[in-house]
Amino acid sequence: MSIHTDKPGTLDLYARHVIPTYGRFPLALARGEGTRVWDEGGRAYLDFGTGIAVDSLGHCHPAVREALAAQASTLIHTSNLYYTRPQADLAARLCGLVGVPGKVFFCNSGAEANEGLYKLARKNGAPSGRHEIITLDASFHGRTLAGIAATGQLKVKLGFGPLVAGFINVPARLECVENAAGPQAAAVLVEPLQGEGGVHPMRADFLRGLRALCDARGMLLLYDEVQCGLGRTGHWCGWHAVGAPDATPDGISWAKGIGGGFPLGAFWARDREAAPGGSLADLLGPGTHGTTYGGSPLAGAVGLAVLSAMEKENLLANAAERGAQLRAAAANMASPLVVDVRGAGLLLGIEITDFRWRDQTAPDARPPALRLTLKLLENGLLVVPAGERVIRLLPPLNVSSAECEEAAAILRETLALAEPLP
Repeated sequence: MSIHTDKPGTLDLYARHVIPTYGRFPLALARGEGTRVWDEGGRAYLDFGTGIAVDSLGHCHPAVREALAAQASTLIHTSNLYYTRPQADLAARLCGLVGVPGKVFFCNSGAEANEGLYKLARKNGAPSGRHEIITLDASFHGRTLAGIAATGQLKVKLGFGPLVAGFINVPARLECVENAAGPQAAAVLVEPLQGEGGVHPMRADFLRGLRALCDARGMLLLYDEVQCGLGRTGHWCGWHAVGAPDATPDGISWAKGIGGGFPLGAFWARDREAAPGGSLADLLGPGTHGTTYGGSPLAGAVGLAVLSAMEKENLLANAAERGAQLRAAAANMASPLVVDVRGAGLLLGIEITDFRWRDQTAPDARPPALRLTLKLLENGLLVVPAGERVIRLLPPLNVSSAECEEAAAILRETLALAEPLP
């Protein structure tokens, strides 16, 4: 009697059992090391997506592996009913990176971190009847109901109405924010460098103007640094990367790269006077906010290991240098498809015009960025789209010069297979 041992394929299992919320690429990954991943068939790919800017140290970095193993053998979870040293040490480290007195709340994702900022703004504004939060067009703040209301992209809102009230999306111009800042405005929330919306750095004078406007009208200035924070841009703080170190916010959200692949998010609140009196950093007291898993000993240990490795390996400088290398390579490709190259550090966007493959026999209605992403995948390079016409280069912060040259060569050879549409 024979026993049937054939297993269904990974893609088949997904089709049968996983809710199809993602437009996944036709690739099943099995393992990773450094800047490379391998599919189930053993083929290697150069990973310049890194889990959407999450794997700051690349795949399976020794510091992350060792921190996970050591802490997992000591204490994994306690809840936030008790104190644990890894959470305290990580909070102190993050506050030191901001360089301004404040305090940190830990959670598990960027969407949760932003939810904390919404509540901070509403709690601060409640005594004066303020609850509105102003955000920017093309922004992205997560996929919770409040996150999609905050996000300045129509496509994420469709089908989820009525939207959570109190969010106002405006163009990234100071006069537009001023006009929207009525008597119920509690805060302005911006990404110093937008990621999902097409890689758009904010102007330094715009951020300074927002800081002055918020001070004048009693609003909080909040930065969503989920994608652009903690080293990705070559700076610990994204607003420094765009040239506005003096535009210090009242709150910051972090996630993605903070845990190097381990789920971890946080938000920081500035130690300054709050509307009801006392400190903004202490405004969310017991019973006002919480999480079961956030800031576990395991998460704290990994976050500390990631930040320590970034400092030890001088990865902020490497992010700046390799980012300049990639930016120059993309700008000098002399491809008629390349419209613009923008960003900071290793958060780079390449905007392209619409095109057709030279061997294409039928029209393809898919967005240009998606078509290019899929062709690059075929050629061994993983990137991430950002809207319809932009691809993002998001390699690990420890990517080498040779790996950047390899990625640029694949991009150049792939672009040569296409021609712009008239």
